Amino acid sequence: MTAHGLSPAAGPVGGLLPGAGVCLGDVERAAAGVLPDAVRDFVAGGSGGERTLAGNRAALERIRIVPRALRDVSECDTGTTLLGRRVSMPVATAPIGYQKLVHPEGELAAARAAKEAGIPFTVGTLSSFPLERVAEAGATTWFQLYWLRDRALTFDLVRRAEEAGCAAVMLTVDVPWMGRRLRDMRNGFALPDDVVAANLTAGPATAAHRAVPGSSALAAHTSVAFAPSLNWRDLDELRHRTRLPLIVKGLLDPADAVRAVESGADAVVVSNHGGRQLDGAVASIDALPAVCAAVGGRCEVLLDSGIRSGIDVLKALASGANGVLVGRPLLWGLAAGGAEGARSVLGLLAEELRDAIGLAGCREVGEARHLRTVRGPLGDDAAGSGGPVLW
Repeated sequence: MTAHGLSPAAGPVGGLLPGAGVCLGDVERAAAGVLPDAVRDFVAGGSGGERTLAGNRAALERIRIVPRALRDVSECDTGTTLLGRRVSMPVATAPIGYQKLVHPEGELAAARAAKEAGIPFTVGTLSSFPLERVAEAGATTWFQLYWLRDRALTFDLVRRAEEAGCAAVMLTVDVPWMGRRLRDMRNGFALPDDVVAANLTAGPATAAHRAVPGSSALAAHTSVAFAPSLNWRDLDELRHRTRLPLIVKGLLDPADAVRAVESGADAVVVSNHGGRQLDGAVASIDALPAVCAAVGGRCEVLLDSGIRSGIDVLKALASGANGVLVGRPLLWGLAAGGAEGARSVLGLLAEELRDAIGLAGCREVGEARHLRTVRGPLGDDAAGSGGPVLW
């Protein structure tokens, strides 16, 4: 029994076998049947009234693809490169902390699934297993960094990531403190004793484990650990302190993306943190085209927040992204079936993406990035917002 009266999921759901789910929504429903309510709320919820959380999905639904015809799509290749490495599809896992909440193997199982899928796995500062153990799974591993009040510990994490063979550092810049996540506050959510931020502590004696009615213990912990003073000088210092490719996650304004490129970012992630920070922030997919235009190909641009299907990945590509990060669906798979469930999620996503690319008249990812899109309800006089028409 945990501090908040709940236990994390004990293991795979017996009913989720390969082929049991035909879309990611099926996997989410399977996970809902096994997770404690407060854990499900922690994964699914957003900040405030969850307007941005809902807005991410609504914005993606408003985008329509204009498919091309009479293209030979007898062979469709979803492979591409991200940060110079070949991947099976333009997808990486999003950084999500405390994955042991949903399955005992947590990040270890998810990383194995990412390796088998041929995509990068992003291990977070708040991983429930040490980053070195996660990297041993063998996936191309990106390390996600939160800027800590303890600067020595911050740069020690970067050093550890380098020594563990991580392929990139991803600095998250939109969490000076955790947004007001009302579901967690109502649940008095706290971590169980056996789930820790393994990269930061050797034991459970942190504020994240002390349940207080009407508040989030995780928010209390991050307010103590994270540095709200993070600024451009810190980004410049990080760039000079690591030889790894640098990804900056949590940008929505084109001017910020340009400044990140000028600081040496190799990639930026257009993200509103899955609707979990500023409630009322622009949907990530709506911010994407302007960011892509502003950086002008000087760095890679990834999209995060709201991706739930292969057609969503195609919409992101057609809106200018080099690739996407997928978060919550991977956790639903992990909760519903452990490593096998996570593999099922990534397999479904790959199958849906190949289907979407081919039906849109594209043979490979590069062609998909030049599809036209229309935004707005059907019948509206919406302007095309995709890349140039090449054919």
